[in-house]
Amino acid sequence: VPALRSRLRSVAFLSPSSLGASKFISLPKFESRLCHWETFYWVLYAMRIKDMSDGEGSDSEDYPSIRDSDSEGEESDSSGDEGVINTSDNDGAASDSGDDDDESDSSELGEGVEESDSSEDEVVPRNTVGDVPLEWYRDEKHIGYDIKGKKIKKKEKEDKLQSFLASADDSKNWRKIYDEYNDEEVELTKEDIKSISRLLEGKAPHGDFDPYAPYVDWFKWDDSKHPLSNAPEPKRRFIPSKSESKLVNKIKLAIRKGLIKPKKSKEEEEDEESVYPLWEDDSNSTEKNNHLTYIPAPKPKLPGHEESFNPSLEYIPTQEEVNSYQLMYEEDRPKFIPKRFANMRSIPAYENAVKECFERCLDLYLCPRVRKKRLNIDPESLKPKLPSRTELKPYPVACYLEYRGHEDAVTSVSVEASGQWIASGSLDGTLRIWEVETGRCVKICDIGEAVKYVAWNPNPEHSIVAVSAGQDILLLNPGCGTEEVQKRTKELLSVEMPMPDDSASSVSWLHDDKLEGIRLRHSKTVASVEWHRKGDYLSTLVIISLVFLTLALRESRAIFIHKLSKKFTQTLSFKLHGVAVTSVFHPTRSFFFISTKKIIRVYDLVKDGKLVKKLETGLREVSSIAVHPSGDHIIVGSREGKLCWFDMDLSSKPYKTLKLHQKDINNVSFHRLYPLFATCSDDCTAYVFHGMVYSDLNQNPLIVPLEILRGHTSSNGRGVLDCKFHPRQPWLFTSGADSVHHIPDPLHHRSTILSALGPNYALTVLFLGTHTRTSQ
Repeated sequence: VPALRSRLRSVAFLSPSSLGASKFISLPKFESRLCHWETFYWVLYAMRIKDMSDGEGSDSEDYPSIRDSDSEGEESDSSGDEGVINTSDNDGAASDSGDDDDESDSSELGEGVEESDSSEDEVVPRNTVGDVPLEWYRDEKHIGYDIKGKKIKKKEKEDKLQSFLASADDSKNWRKIYDEYNDEEVELTKEDIKSISRLLEGKAPHGDFDPYAPYVDWFKWDDSKHPLSNAPEPKRRFIPSKSESKLVNKIKLAIRKGLIKPKKSKEEEEDEESVYPLWEDDSNSTEKNNHLTYIPAPKPKLPGHEESFNPSLEYIPTQEEVNSYQLMYEEDRPKFIPKRFANMRSIPAYENAVKECFERCLDLYLCPRVRKKRLNIDPESLKPKLPSRTELKPYPVACYLEYRGHEDAVTSVSVEASGQWIASGSLDGTLRIWEVETGRCVKICDIGEAVKYVAWNPNPEHSIVAVSAGQDILLLNPGCGTEEVQKRTKELLSVEMPMPDDSASSVSWLHDDKLEGIRLRHSKTVASVEWHRKGDYLSTLVIISLVFLTLALRESRAIFIHKLSKKFTQTLSFKLHGVAVTSVFHPTRSFFFISTKKIIRVYDLVKDGKLVKKLETGLREVSSIAVHPSGDHIIVGSREGKLCWFDMDLSSKPYKTLKLHQKDINNVSFHRLYPLFATCSDDCTAYVFHGMVYSDLNQNPLIVPLEILRGHTSSNGRGVLDCKFHPRQPWLFTSGADSVHHIPDPLHHRSTILSALGPNYALTVLFLGTHTRTSQ
């Protein structure tokens, strides 16, 4: 016991709670606690750990080792100062032992250190923090606390430059590893490197370990009652089986006879499915899919937010709204009216639960299920790729100029072949001739009756304007052009005596002395006038009303063709089908287009009116047609605001059908030189399009919407009544029911009107008006 007492003086007491962190604390009056066996056990355990720490021989700045304190035992004991083990005043047993006891203690402690069998694997960590995560001290300057409660400061880390210089100077720097737990650098030994390299190669860390050592059977069987598991294999397992060969031969014969068909690979099945008869009926393609396929039933609709038992007050309908629901159709009526309840206890049973369940059962029993194939197509990919509008200039853009003079709605407008003059007819019974560039009214002709249609002769050698007024067609000389043109025009319009009516025609050729022209008097009202491209033939559409015995009034129309050079009128040699709306000559061939309300027929006049083509519009009622200068394309306007583009070489059905205007389309027009066409409607707008026709028959026409022109106002439900293009410039002339003439001005300066009419500007639009004065 005295030896044990002297040894315990230099041993720190380990409490059970601090064994994991190895915190050494001093214990005063330790001998008084030796009576407890549990305390004695922990003391022995502390002596063992002390021997291990003394054997390592590690020194620390903050914690002096016990070995150092023992070597200086004489000084500490003789001086009486506080050493590693703190002693209090009440520790009388320690002071009575004397110097001899101290010497014996130090000698016994040295013997214990020499007999220690501790290794490097059992080194006590120098960091006394314990198992606390080091992330807690990441932003702190210390790494923990010592026994006295002082902070353990972190070592100053070298910057990158110093670490780089140190690695360059020290050849063994690659062996050093930073120990974050103990805050120090550890240099690996050769044995450690060998162990690491062996682990990387997948070997045992120690070279002396033999993984393939001979197995030592520690258990011996006295009586072997069962056969050994490692008995040699019998010979029959290495010889082909005769029974299996017979079975294989049977399968081979069955395959050759076709009794057994082997399964084909997926590639062969796909190849067979991809090959099919090209001209076979499609009904045979469904033979493989005659069997019923399982289609799962659709899931019932889950309740949504509208069926909440406590919705907001704003979602609860009032009694007036509930009464209005009863007046709705059953399909439009909401199936559920939200109500509010104070708690879930007050929620009643759903009144339509049985009904909805019954209806779902009926759907599952009676309704066939069909699997719909939905195509995942990007909507942007369906849009046609159209060129930019800036690349398609010139085209009409803005209002440039106004012509004022008519007192009523301007029904028709026509441009002279050279583009210098323009004629306009109005319901006020006047015909006005305007100069395009200056806006000056050159001539006013009083027709005496409402003018319905105006058409200028397309032949530049004659200056003739055809005017439709009531039952008459007036061929007038506007007095424009050179002297030679005026001379030829007067000779052509001279009629010596009235032409008698023949049986084939009901038209009279009369000379009008007042207007100095020819008057073609028809028996009925004239609806439209169209010139032939050579300017010698003129077609008129006459409205005829027939009264039957039942006193029913039926409208019919007749078409007359007049030859100006011979002063002769003839009717068509073929029968018209339906009520004709308008008629147009082909620009290059001897074809004649007659449009009824739904069908357009093309006749060959040279071959006695042979029907060449029949175009089906699919529209409610055709209002106007226009033929492309090439003669192979036609645009058709309708009373329902739709426009149809026909390619005569492609099909008898429309190539494109465009829904443009909200009201009736009154007229459509093509430009002679530029790829432009326009439409005008009663909704007071005019649409301008780019219509490119290619010489390559494999390429379809390109249609691009360009501009919507506005400027007219509605009058008596009518808007823009007529539109015509300039024969040489990209200008559009329009006439409206508001009796106002407009021409767009891109520069908005009156002094630049003439220069703005150059080819660099995209628009000249003429709106004919009702004011009595003319303005430039």
